Amino acid sequence: MPARPHRLAALALATALLTAAPLALAPTAGAAATGAATARTAASPSTLRFTDIPGSDGVVLKGNVYESGDGAAHHPLLVLPSSWSLNDSEYLAQAKRFADAGYVVVSYTPRGFWGSGGQIEVAGPPDLADLSRVIDWALAHTSADPSRIGLAGISYGAGISLLGAAFDPRIKAVAGMSGWADLADSLFSDETQHLQSAGALALLGYLTGRPGDELQEQLTRFFGSDYADEADLRAWAAERSAAHYLDRINANGAAIMLANAWGDSIFPPNQLTDFYQRLTVPKRLELRPGDHATAEATGLLGLPNDVWTDARAWLDHYLLGTDNGIDRALPVHIEPQLQDHYEDYPSWQAVSSSTTRLGLGGRDLLGTGSLAPGTATGWRTPIGTNLDSGADGGIAILSNLAEQFLKVPPLVSVPLLPRPVAAVWQSAPYGTAQRVRGAARVHLSVTPSAARGSLIAYLYDVDALGVGRLVGHAPYTFLDRTPGRAFTADFPLQATAYDVPAGHRLALVVDTVDPLYITHNPAFSTLTFGSPTTDRSWISIPLR
Repeated sequence: MPARPHRLAALALATALLTAAPLALAPTAGAAATGAATARTAASPSTLRFTDIPGSDGVVLKGNVYESGDGAAHHPLLVLPSSWSLNDSEYLAQAKRFADAGYVVVSYTPRGFWGSGGQIEVAGPPDLADLSRVIDWALAHTSADPSRIGLAGISYGAGISLLGAAFDPRIKAVAGMSGWADLADSLFSDETQHLQSAGALALLGYLTGRPGDELQEQLTRFFGSDYADEADLRAWAAERSAAHYLDRINANGAAIMLANAWGDSIFPPNQLTDFYQRLTVPKRLELRPGDHATAEATGLLGLPNDVWTDARAWLDHYLLGTDNGIDRALPVHIEPQLQDHYEDYPSWQAVSSSTTRLGLGGRDLLGTGSLAPGTATGWRTPIGTNLDSGADGGIAILSNLAEQFLKVPPLVSVPLLPRPVAAVWQSAPYGTAQRVRGAARVHLSVTPSAARGSLIAYLYDVDALGVGRLVGHAPYTFLDRTPGRAFTADFPLQATAYDVPAGHRLALVVDTVDPLYITHNPAFSTLTFGSPTTDRSWISIPLR
């Protein structure tokens, strides 16, 4: 099997991060607010106290309050629900900075975790009722201003915050970092369970909390691939998804900032960009290299951090009334993979300016198909299943950390990929750099030998030595197909921003095993790809 240097780099990074010095981060849209905030900090130190907060249905939530000491009668309120498996101490460094700048900051541990009562409800109705009770408590027991209420959080805290904007009209602004808008699409995209990410969440939930009966039932369905009850699982997830309540969010009008990573292995970017495009409220979208919560993690330690700087500017503008320009800045703010600069756009649609469609051709003597404008037809490429070809999306969290900090994405030797279990199509070398921006789309004719199965598509940037750097990927699972009859698998890869250097090639690789996912190919089954004249196979690449 091909070597996997990206896994060695990921493991090395985990050690290197323990002694890493703070990064020098580029200035962002919120940088203008920093000087004023520093001046306020020296003049008005804040106070911290830990407290119990009554939630809904008698549950007691553990929390803490950082309150400004400037003597003013009223201050904007910022509520910070903690992340999955963390507690209310998570945000202490950032909470102090907000409080020193004139906020009342209430952080709390959601029900079911650590010392808070109740069971884990996964941002269900009891969690949203708790959120409103926390706001009620803050208004009664602090100097919080009822007309200036904001929410912010990472991961689970971001998901609860976005849902809160749908159910509590008192909320005026939200900064959600590494959150989800569509829970089903995040963990169950194209009928494929995300094994590593969901498994990690489940394990952490049992270690640090008390999963409720409903959550345990849904986990059994999820990991057991219970497609017969898929509708119930998706309904449960929809109740916990901000995208399901988009009309309410737009009607309530809270200003929404979303910040995630390109490589988020728990809440990938496509579900968030779809949600962002449908928002009609003041909004901002930021995407950076990294994985789940890694882009904003250093900010929790009080270190300089672009994500928290922009979140602070967003909340300062909409809650403090600070004229820092973030409302006039271009609202889509992205950092391309393997780069150290930002790009700004007026909309998500504007990120790409053109699309090129590359047809898939039959194999040559070395087992590689062509990838070029126009499409050859009449070819057939069979592969076996249930053997890992060596192409994969890496290790959840670690591989994209390596990309974020070391500029080393998941790698593979494309010429060495075993063609009996991997289909490979490759372009000619490009004469100029290709700036991929957005979500590539695969349109592939598949003839299965079984009624159910899975495939994973990978797009690679391939250098002159045949080393492929992962640009993007996505899994796809089919159900109830007729064995021996072709169908079309049409699905997007996860969105990215990636510059393919001049002289490099693009390669599309399709196989059937990836440790990130639960796949569903029966033993000894095969998949045969082709390009019939009636429905040719291709991949479309969004470019800038």
